Amino acid sequence: MNEITRTVMSGEVSLAVTERGETDLPTVVLVHGYPDTSGVWDEVAELLANRFHVVTYDVRGAGASDRPWRRKHYRLEVLADDLRAVADAVSPNSPVHVVAHDWGSIQSWEAITDPGAEQRFSSYTSISGPSIDHVGHWFRARLGLRPKGLGEVARQVVKSWYIAMFQLPRLAPLGWRLGVASSFGPGIEKLERLPHRDGYPSKTLARDGARGVQLYRANMIRRLRHPQERHTTVPVQVLIPVKDRYVSPQLMDHLAQWTDRLWVRRVQTGHWLPRKAPHVVSNAVSELIDHLDGAPESRALRRHRVTGSTGKEFANQLVVVTGAGSGIGRETALAFAERGAEIVIADLDEAGADRTAVLVGALESSASTYVVDVSDVAAMEEFAKHVIDEHGVPDIVINNAGIGIAGPFLDTSAADWEKIVGINLLGVVHGCRLFGTAMADRYEGGHIVNVASAAAFTPSRTLAAYAATKAAVLMLSESLGAELADRGIGVSAICPGIINTPITRATRYVGVSDAEQEQRRRKMSKNYARRNFGPEKVASAIVKAVRHNTPVVPVAPEAVGARLLSRVSPAAMRRLARMDPL
Repeated sequence: MNEITRTVMSGEVSLAVTERGETDLPTVVLVHGYPDTSGVWDEVAELLANRFHVVTYDVRGAGASDRPWRRKHYRLEVLADDLRAVADAVSPNSPVHVVAHDWGSIQSWEAITDPGAEQRFSSYTSISGPSIDHVGHWFRARLGLRPKGLGEVARQVVKSWYIAMFQLPRLAPLGWRLGVASSFGPGIEKLERLPHRDGYPSKTLARDGARGVQLYRANMIRRLRHPQERHTTVPVQVLIPVKDRYVSPQLMDHLAQWTDRLWVRRVQTGHWLPRKAPHVVSNAVSELIDHLDGAPESRALRRHRVTGSTGKEFANQLVVVTGAGSGIGRETALAFAERGAEIVIADLDEAGADRTAVLVGALESSASTYVVDVSDVAAMEEFAKHVIDEHGVPDIVINNAGIGIAGPFLDTSAADWEKIVGINLLGVVHGCRLFGTAMADRYEGGHIVNVASAAAFTPSRTLAAYAATKAAVLMLSESLGAELADRGIGVSAICPGIINTPITRATRYVGVSDAEQEQRRRKMSKNYARRNFGPEKVASAIVKAVRHNTPVVPVAPEAVGARLLSRVSPAAMRRLARMDPL
């Protein structure tokens, strides 16, 4: 890949610039923060350079660029001139796309909100660096909202402790030179869980950190005291690392008042998003540029667009439902479709899946159908790949497909066990693994729902196989929820009781003749119909579980009672298990 280094002059200051990719492609300028150099962008730049002309530069005071010493040389107005000088040098005939992090983002806001900025900049993607002027107005607005506003201000002040320290004469520069630099790299790698990379941070870190405190001294107090009204017509995308230890997500509240076109993505990482998940930055930037160049707005962009919302709870979210051809799966698909979601319907019953799709369409939502056997790992891998390639990474996955097998354990064959474990347990495992991996890699959170059963905590002499698989689904869900919590992905196990669904008419009864099996199916279906607790109530519970991130949800009074009794008196549950309901 072509890589060119050169010098760009901004006034009397020399800026070290690196270019990657072909110069006839759209230009993307990456602006780093403090105390980094342009090296923080290396992974992102490599990804973007496959499609764009990518430019990085060391801002004044950092890396190989000049280090003016006077405070006035670090004012935002001068830093904005630097960005314009780089843009003019690397793309003199067309506007550039800007992506910035931390202090790079703060100074880029200055350029983006200057009059006529739309003539020089095609788009702006900001990460962990709000406009100081916007923050000043945010502080004033929050101080008028008591007590909630005061709490938000206090939390941000605590996060920004280092800003006050940087105002102390000589202390911060001395700290960088006396040892802060040597511990900074290992410290943030451990704190932020960043992958180690040789050469990061830069060897110039000590002097970069010492000189860079001028950024804070030259701008913070001055601008926060007298914030300006700074608007922009440049399309803006904001990536908010929700675990940022230094910048509160709330600082981006009401950002729409300063921009004409705005997309906001919340990402499940800490402050150093470009190092932690470079592919997330690359994908977000590419999607925005493609759209601004004329491509239809992707579903992800629609979901993150701040204006133009339909007002529906799950608008522009993608929901995958297995076993959606009937029963709980169908009603769940309809429940999410009614709330604005795009639905992917999976079932072995093609006619049932198509019928569900028609009903989803009647709710003015879109649906795609797939015929897939959830127990077939190869089929599930192909299904997941196709969904992700065609529709994107799901926001919500409902692993609902299941079958029933009833009768004595000693009459349950190895083939019966293989079938019920393959569908009821491994089908859930495949859905969690394949879609969960993609959701985790996206770093935007999501939710996985696994439909278990009250049988998961209700032992029965006639449901050993069924109860065993559902208990496994329950424990899988609780364990997976603990693992994925750091990625912002919730996991819920839904445990319905006696629900009137088609599973009663398809349950296999072992150890009996065909005639006896049909008789038991009719009896069970009649009893469940008399109970009259429909699958739509389970669907409603699933929606509520996603909304509130509830780990375990028993549905129907008998399920709630069984869950309680299993905790209070396991011995009583064992005695009840000896009864034969068949």
